Amino acid sequence: MCGICGMFNTIGYGEANVEQIKLMTKTFIHRGPDEEGYRITDYYGLGFCRLSIIDLGNGNQPIVNEEHTIYLICNGEIFNYLELRKELIAKGHVFCTNTDVEVLLHLYEEMGEQMLDRINGQFAFAIIDENRQKIFLARDQFGVMPLFYTVIDGVLFFASEIKALLTNQKVKRKVDLTSMEQFFSLPAPVSPRTMFENIKSLQPGHYLIARHNREEIQVHEYWDVVYPKTAESYERHPESYYTEKLEELLLQSVKYRLQADVEVGAFLSGGLDSSLITCMMKALSSEQRKLFSVIFENKDFSEQKYSELVAKKLGYEHHKVLFQTEDVAKRLREVIYHTEAPVKEAYNTATLALSGEARKSGIKVILTGEGSDELFAGYPSYRFDKLRYARNMNAKASKEEKAYREKVWGDPLFKYESDFTELFKIKRELFSSKVMEKYSEFDYTKFNVVNTSKIIGRHPIHQRSYIDMKVRLADHLISDHSDRMLMANSVEGRFPFMDKDLVEFLTKVPPDLKLNNFVEKYILKEVAKKYVPNEIINREKFIFVAPGSPFLLKENFEWINDLLSYERIKRQGYFNPDTVERLKKQYCSSDFSLSTSIDVDYMLMVITFCIFLDVFQMQDL
Repeated sequence: MCGICGMFNTIGYGEANVEQIKLMTKTFIHRGPDEEGYRITDYYGLGFCRLSIIDLGNGNQPIVNEEHTIYLICNGEIFNYLELRKELIAKGHVFCTNTDVEVLLHLYEEMGEQMLDRINGQFAFAIIDENRQKIFLARDQFGVMPLFYTVIDGVLFFASEIKALLTNQKVKRKVDLTSMEQFFSLPAPVSPRTMFENIKSLQPGHYLIARHNREEIQVHEYWDVVYPKTAESYERHPESYYTEKLEELLLQSVKYRLQADVEVGAFLSGGLDSSLITCMMKALSSEQRKLFSVIFENKDFSEQKYSELVAKKLGYEHHKVLFQTEDVAKRLREVIYHTEAPVKEAYNTATLALSGEARKSGIKVILTGEGSDELFAGYPSYRFDKLRYARNMNAKASKEEKAYREKVWGDPLFKYESDFTELFKIKRELFSSKVMEKYSEFDYTKFNVVNTSKIIGRHPIHQRSYIDMKVRLADHLISDHSDRMLMANSVEGRFPFMDKDLVEFLTKVPPDLKLNNFVEKYILKEVAKKYVPNEIINREKFIFVAPGSPFLLKENFEWINDLLSYERIKRQGYFNPDTVERLKKQYCSSDFSLSTSIDVDYMLMVITFCIFLDVFQMQDL
């Protein structure tokens, strides 16, 4: 895991700016504090900082091929590199390191962009082909590794984090209003959008090509999750076939992610997903491991007894991070700095504390259980879908609501979280008159959020799974909640459920094996019975949360009062100051509470949005 950045002149000669590249690299040095590397030529520049994990003494980048014509910088890991390396050596390629990422160079020589079909990993990379005067950027299938870009005066700038792009004085710090609306409507802004106007996120499963002396920049999709259109598309097998294959692929995925020349640990919440991953780690290796769990001071949020149960069963060293409610306020600004966007929940602060403890304990690599809920129908919404369809409740939605659903999701009967019509009423009250005057220009429902052709005609479980992976997982749970919070402390996150081979298999698993009657994650629980204590498998799902805005407001923090002052809200121009004042009073009242699993914390969204404006010195509207 590392940080990458660079610039590539698409319209003519003009030497790359050495100081600009070095300044960009320094903004994300937390992603790779071990080494730095650069390459500057007359039309491109590359910057790199390394978190050394494989081939510790000989893996700095850029890495170059045998003829010194192709250069690579990569953030991430190639998990099937040993197989690929053996194959490439047999074809005559000469390797200069034992790193995993060098296979990308030689694979590119063999296959060009088609190389992406062979890679199982989590990555964002840039390859410069000097013979063709071409740059090739790519991001992994699930968007685990971030990659952002912008074009200024014919020069393509790219980086692992947006703050690197902001070092260029020509980049305007202007809020993208469509992304702002996505933030208030969906779990997070969805790639290619970011909270910054004219800065794009390369979408998961996509690559970008630019050539010197050609202004056109091409973006192509190379992979996507594809669920069968009809039940007849399945080749139905006995249940044992699916459980055995799932176990095999998940074990292989965990084994891949244990590859490292440094110690590998894991986050353990005490839920099914992280417990299964840690138990499989034990089954694959006798090596002693370190586990890390958040212990909330507020018992309503704590899973301590379950994480302790698993750690004791495994005999692993268990690090427990006591997280007090005031820690949310202490860490919230740092969270926003690293996420480069506002957040809807406060639990990122706990993840930040957890990664800090891991790094303090000498751990550079952490395995986590993210991605399971989206693949195995693990959220309550999957059960609600089943109930709504059984009772024909979706058909009772208004004509206007159905029209919105069809436009955004491709299906008038599919409901994702809030109703469009109800949510619009809330936004109309919360957003300022300046924002609402422009609403028709940035209304996110007018722009593609997901590829609806991958949703239309699918089983409801697969519809929701596809959407969850695109709008919840990629740009939220494995981005701001995971990658950014871990890399803030120079720790690499690895996600066994986000494995290409595993996910492609799961698209062929019948939906009734994921949600069996109303039992979520049925097939995963069947596999887990061999590894995980029954108390974990049979427990009710617990949503990982942390104290939200009612706590922050009631504590009367001066800096939050300043952020939310009537004058400041009015000057910035994004929110209706009268609505913010009303919500402040409502959230501070003694009889007010939020259901952690259902209610949206609108005041926390306002608070973190205002922190975002402040941290990144964004323009007033």
